[in-house]
Amino acid sequence: MTIRHTRRVFLSAATMMAAALAATACGSPQDTASGGGDAAPVKVGLVYSQSGPLASYGKQYIEGFKAGLDFATKGTGKVGDRKIEVTEADDAGDPAKAVSAAKDLIGKGTKIIAGSTSSGVALQVAPIAAQNKVLFISGPAATDAVTGANKYTFRSGRQSWQDVVTAKSFIGDAAGKKVVVFAQDGAFGDANEAAVKAVIGGAGATVSSVRAPASATEFTPFASQIKAAKPDLLFVAWAGTTAGAMWQTLDQQGVLAATTVVTGLDIRASWPTFGAAGSKISFLSHYFDGASDTEAAKAAKAKIAGGTLDLFHPDGFAAAQMVVRAVQEGGDDVDKMVTALEGWEFEGVKGTMKIRAEDHALLQPMYQAKLTGSGTAFTATAQKTLTGDESAPPVAQMKG
Repeated sequence: MTIRHTRRVFLSAATMMAAALAATACGSPQDTASGGGDAAPVKVGLVYSQSGPLASYGKQYIEGFKAGLDFATKGTGKVGDRKIEVTEADDAGDPAKAVSAAKDLIGKGTKIIAGSTSSGVALQVAPIAAQNKVLFISGPAATDAVTGANKYTFRSGRQSWQDVVTAKSFIGDAAGKKVVVFAQDGAFGDANEAAVKAVIGGAGATVSSVRAPASATEFTPFASQIKAAKPDLLFVAWAGTTAGAMWQTLDQQGVLAATTVVTGLDIRASWPTFGAAGSKISFLSHYFDGASDTEAAKAAKAKIAGGTLDLFHPDGFAAAQMVVRAVQEGGDDVDKMVTALEGWEFEGVKGTMKIRAEDHALLQPMYQAKLTGSGTAFTATAQKTLTGDESAPPVAQMKG
């Protein structure tokens, strides 16, 4: 699978100008960031899923953010003499709630918004950032549309294109290869099929699909269709409680032995659903514990309960690093924050990360992974690491 995601206040131009004048009256943004002004706190709003279907992703995000803030500020929680004052808001995966929370935070003087566990949320918050000229750093939301959304929008996680490019790496040169997408009917399946056609089909492969109703519980007919197609690569995009039965059927019907089967490696709690099939699947991975051994990864492990990193800890960690960079270089001037982040290269949990200036894509390592073990005791190991350049999406046109 590919991993998916209160008061209303509108700021007028006059309000924004007054806020800018107040912020600069005591000195330059750099002076303020280093303590040269009145050391007012830097307000950061985190709008993410504390509840709802993506709450487990949100939990990892906020744990990563807190660890990243400690790392980036050397344990002080400050930039210069200014405390990073974080306000958290629960969007429950609901775009309307996220927009309301973002507007409320902006109305209270917050110039940096981060979070967005859900893609639907990110796509609604990004325009709010542009309208109010505040910095927005999207989190685990994977939709490609966040990249290039507008000059004020960045991302601290990966995007779907990077997932699919990693899947493509399992078959090397795609020209002349046959690829089948196995997915459920609906928007999630549509998005994954479209991504595979764009990325792998665009590289010369013939892409077809086998689609199942979301309500399906018997998967033998679909396994037969897949085997009959004789693909060089089977890309599986699946979500929900039927995953265990689906994987068991593909294994029993010989699909996993007949071709290279690739899917996304979700959070650790989901690994047991693969059952005996787990060791026979090739996984594309955004991150798992042990995928990297960077200083940032060591720092994150030291701060996170249990010392085990998971899929979205790097996203929160990188967001905090980006917040600190923005304030160090831009103070309270959002346009200077944007300039400071564009083209910035830094060492995150995953390794070398670079924010592409043209469209704010976050270039980063991606992984081929394998699972070993059984029952509830699985271990993931990296088979290959793709560099940020190797997994880079095409440059998107900046929309605003």
